[in-house]
Amino acid sequence: MNNSNPQVEIDSRIYMAAERTFLAWIRTGIALMGFGFVVARFGLFLREVALNHPEAPAPSSSFSLPVGVALIALGIVVNIASVVRHRRYVAAIDRNDFRSAFGSILAIMVAIVLSLIGVAMTFYLAKL
Repeated sequence: MNNSNPQVEIDSRIYMAAERTFLAWIRTGIALMGFGFVVARFGLFLREVALNHPEAPAPSSSFSLPVGVALIALGIVVNIASVVRHRRYVAAIDRNDFRSAFGSILAIMVAIVLSLIGVAMTFYLAKL
């Protein structure tokens, strides 16, 4: 009996794991957007502190605003990419071809971008 395309029953736990991963990426995107908002408003906080301490130099928000907006944009991109990836994951699971279809490039790219932003923020805060 030669069966070239056997029907393999897929465990529902695989779908639930894909759902948990999807939700984790959504949480990551929301956290990036929230952190971006905080960073964007950090310059405002520094200005308020400077008003209470006239001897302190007047800070500028020329760095915090673009970095905060960039983090918010990164959060939006992560959320959109997570939707696309989740749909591709489920389709690959349905085809029983999940392992060969995907890598972790999104996670690597987010980690690199966040590391670069962290280094830039470190240098900025060291100058204060």
